[in-house]
Amino acid sequence: MNIEWDNLAYRLSSGRQSNFEAYMNHIRPTLTQGTIDTIYMVGWASLFAIIFGMAIGLLLYITQQGSIHPMPIVNRVVGIVVNIGRSIPFVVMIILVFPLSRHIVGTSIGRTAAIVPLTIAAIPFMSRVIEAALNELPHGIIEAATAAGATTRQIIFRVILPESAPGLVSGFTLLIINLITFSAMAGIVGGGGLGHLANSYGLQRHRTDILMYVVIILVILVQIIQAIGSVISRKLDKR
Repeated sequence: MNIEWDNLAYRLSSGRQSNFEAYMNHIRPTLTQGTIDTIYMVGWASLFAIIFGMAIGLLLYITQQGSIHPMPIVNRVVGIVVNIGRSIPFVVMIILVFPLSRHIVGTSIGRTAAIVPLTIAAIPFMSRVIEAALNELPHGIIEAATAAGATTRQIIFRVILPESAPGLVSGFTLLIINLITFSAMAGIVGGGGLGHLANSYGLQRHRTDILMYVVIILVILVQIIQAIGSVISRKLDKR
């Protein structure tokens, strides 16, 4: 494979169009598969992180002082656990979660195995993002709902979440963008995706062109996610 890549690069330097087409025909499937693997990892990890992060973020919000159900001890304990999770570097997290990934998916290498550390690393971050978005709500809205006789469930699903929807969408967008970055790091240690492509085909084989293609694809993905998130957030904003 190394010889094939080097021969293509050498022939490409001659400037002949046919050689460039042969080079692109060789690299295009690899870049396409790397992009698909990255979207696969980020998609599933985002889904799981949003689900669990939403639950923990809501718990932090409703148990804090002055909220619906103040529970200082629970809030403090959960907050400490979340802070510990956020303080662990992602590369270290991958190594720590290797046994768990092997237990869940049967292997610690590959795009599916990378979903486990990506999710675990993203949940604490998502929890704090959710908590911050909910804290931006005017407290008078909750007081009005409580005075009207609304139950805790009704306050959460009919008042808190709908009113904080723009901030939540912005948080989801930020999460997905961060996971794209994390997925690139996961690829370096066997997680697959564009990170693996950049490391194996670009860095180890000293192919700057491969690295540039990967960077361009990652930038495009981030721009698309940011644009979609901004549009949805603006549409949900009632102000």
